[in-house]
Formats: sequence, C-alpha cells, structure tokens
Amino acid sequence: MKRRNLSPNTIRSYLSDLKQFVVWVDAPIETVTPLKIGDYIDHLLTRRLAPKTINCHLVAIRRFYDFLIVEAYITMDNPVRKGCLLRLPKPLPRHLKDADVRQLLSVITGKRDRAIFMLMLRSGLRVAEVVSLTTSAIDWYRRRLYIIGKGSKHRVVFISPDTYNALARYLKSRPNTRAKRLFLVERGKYKGKPISVRGVQKRMEVYAKQAGLKCSCHHLRHTMATDLLNADADLVTIQDLLGHSRIKTTERYLKVSNVKVQRDYFKAMDRILGPPVSP
Repeated sequence: MKRRNLSPNTIRSYLSDLKQFVVWVDAPIETVTPLKIGDYIDHLLTRRLAPKTINCHLVAIRRFYDFLIVEAYITMDNPVRKGCLLRLPKPLPRHLKDADVRQLLSVITGKRDRAIFMLMLRSGLRVAEVVSLTTSAIDWYRRRLYIIGKGSKHRVVFISPDTYNALARYLKSRPNTRAKRLFLVERGKYKGKPISVRGVQKRMEVYAKQAGLKCSCHHLRHTMATDLLNADADLVTIQDLLGHSRIKTTERYLKVSNVKVQRDYFKAMDRILGPPVSP
C-alpha cells in the first residue's frame, strides 16, 4: 500500500480491519476457507455494521490474501471470493434546497466557520480537503485553490465571489502564526493548532441543529454539484471540480437535478409541438 502511495488514513483503516479479523479467526491464516469468511460476515452482521463497512473489511482481507499469495509465495486460494460482497443500496446524493442553504448560513456567524463551509458549498471540497488546506494553496489573483484530494490526486478548484469575501474576512482575523494550515482551532488547549476533520464535523452538527436541518458537511458538496448541473454546467466539468475518478460517480447527480430535467423537457416539447396555434 505504501508503494502505491496510499494515504496514511487508508493504511490505518486497512490495518484496523485486518486486526479485527485476525483476532476473531480461530484457525491459522493460511487455512481459512470461504466458509470461514461466511462465518465472519455473519459475525459482522450481528454487530450491526453497515453493508458498506462490511464490504470494506472484506476488501482489506482479500487484498491481504493476495499479498500472501503473490508476495509471500504461499500456495493457497484466496478465501474471499469476489461474489461474497454484500449488495449495497444506491441512495441518491442528498442536497440542500435554496431556502435550507439560506437558513444554514444565517446561523454561521463565525468568520472561520463561514469560510470553511463556503468552501464546501461553493467549491465542493471534502472535509479532509478543507482541513488540509494551507495558506499557500490560495491563488488570490486567479481566484482558485490547489487541492490535494483522495489518493494524493491534485486538482484545481475555483473560488466564488462570496467565498472569496468569506476567506478574506477570516484571514484578516486569523492570528499571526507559523502554522501552514489555513484553518486553526480558536479556543481551548489546542488553540492555534490545525482544526481536525472531527472538529469541523462537530461544528456542522451544532449549526444544523440551530438551523433545524438534517445535513452534514458532505451535503454541502452535493449541493454544489446539483446547483452546477441545474445551471447547465457540463458533467465533465463537475467531475473535474469534485475530483471524481469515474464519470459514473458524477452521473448520480443527473437523477436529482430535477430543475434541469424539467427545463429540458419543456424545451424539447416546445420544439416538438411547435409555436402555439391561435384560436
């Protein structure tokens, strides 16, 4: 995984999943059978883990056995068969309506928090991407950001006028410090340290409760994508801005872009039916 330059968080997650399996299994690793893997799936189900979480466990175990077979030269069949993954639901991306966005922003008065959530809402950043932003990542002249996303993939996103103003107001109030990270903890014993992903998520939970909404940080990213699609932005453009590796991931937003569908429908009907006939 290190050779593939995967992130430390990804490696830690895989190691955690493997550790749970090794602790649970009551047989030598090389003697595990597909039947035993089925028992482990049942064990995870009794713990009420989500299907997606269980599949993550199975992928980690399968890749570990691939390593044993290819790298450690252990002659065996991989007990985690491809067809054993649980079937996953495919929920549509949830986004906020315009009124919900206004309600949420009305309760976010802090300059730092306003800048954080505007970056998610207008630039489509993930939480981890926001907290890892550095002051040098901002190109004020061209109004864009240099982002290092999932899998250490680099991309460029742009700063809307309202986000630009929010960032400028925050930086004026940001204490002078050598910290490279843009967003810092503002109070408590960790004051002046970079804010964490969980720290941002907790702030969102507080604001959502104050606004009377059910939303998360990721809903702001979904909102940005849906708004762009409704404004006739090209799907490939949205894919680039969100940092999706596959266009199929971005295509999910087509199913929730009702405004665009409605507009395209009536535009097509106007062409089909022609100009209205006078009575």
